Amino acid sequence: QVQLVESGGGLAQAGGSLRLSCAASGRTFGTYNMAWFRQAPGNEREFVATISRSDGRTYYADSVKGRFTISRDNAKNTIYLQMDSLKREDTAVYYCAANPIYHYIEARRYDSWGQGTQVTVSS
Repeated sequence: QVQLVESGGGLAQAGGSLRLSCAASGRTFGTYNMAWFRQAPGNEREFVATISRSDGRTYYADSVKGRFTISRDNAKNTIYLQMDSLKREDTAVYYCAANPIYHYIEARRYDSWGQGTQVTVSS
C-alpha cells in the first residue's frame, strides 16, 4: 500500500483549467503505475488517465483525450493531472490510484486510493 494525498481541486469555468496533484508516500513510488479516476454523485467511478511505471506511457479516456495530461515526477513522489478546456461534464470527485502490477483502466484493479478532490466546472 502507498498513501496518496490529492490537492488542486476547486471551481473552474467551462473552458478553463485546473491542475491536480497527488503526492505519494514511500521511497518506492517509481515502482507504481499511477492513474486518475473520477466519480460524480450516483455514478460509477470512471477511468480518466493512467501512466506506467516502466516507460511513462500514458493512456486516456476518450472523453478527456486532447484536453487532459497526466504526468509523473518520481523525484517529488507526485503525479499530476493538467486539465484544460474544462467542460461541465468534467464535474466530479477526482481520485488518484496506484498499482504495482500494471497500468489498468479498471478501478476495481487498484488497491491504493487517494481521498479525492472535488472539481466543479460551471458555465
